[in-house]
Amino acid sequence: MKKIPVRPATKAKQAKVFIVDDHPIVRRGLAQLINQEADLVVCGEAETIQATLDQWEKSAPDVALVDLSLKAESGLELIKDIKVRYPAVPVLVLSMHDETFYAERAIRAGAEGYIMKQQASDLVLAAIRRVLGGEIYLSEPMAAKILRRASGEQPDQLPSPMERLSDRELEVFRLIGTGLGTRKIAEQLSRSVKTVETYREHIKEKLDLKGASELTQAAFQWLQSQNMK
Repeated sequence: MKKIPVRPATKAKQAKVFIVDDHPIVRRGLAQLINQEADLVVCGEAETIQATLDQWEKSAPDVALVDLSLKAESGLELIKDIKVRYPAVPVLVLSMHDETFYAERAIRAGAEGYIMKQQASDLVLAAIRRVLGGEIYLSEPMAAKILRRASGEQPDQLPSPMERLSDRELEVFRLIGTGLGTRKIAEQLSRSVKTVETYREHIKEKLDLKGASELTQAAFQWLQSQNMK
């Protein structure tokens, strides 16, 4: 009797995930978590904006997992770059920063979701699959807050002083909190010293700070409060 050949089972297509985080241990942990899943695989990882863009074409990711703090760089700026160059690729923010302050900024920058690093690993995987499916992933309280604001249900609720800072002003404020001076910040952001000085003046005005020492102290205290969350 002639033996009928058995066709080997075809492997289901895996969605490719690109990880952007400046902590190698975090990247390694995420890669181990994701690579255990049958439908997901890590296709690349980077710790800076330039490294991400350099590897992007070769990696051809289906989704990007992006931290907001990339050494002296801003994950918000990377999200904007990705959405300009590769608008079809969803971006999920995975950050230690409080979602009540950063999630709305991330969505405005083009991200499809926001999840905090303190969340359980199964929620991280669920969030990745959600944005891959074309949906937005936010916690229920955060989604409700954004929906209320978008629908005009909170017309009398004024933004806090920190919320009035632009993304670039917030990044300058964060760098001031790390102890960098104006010239170093200008180098980090590839901006002129005069431009950074203008940002500093806008920040002082919006936060009602009287001078450079008050600005530095406020930035340091705010950064410490973010790191403790």
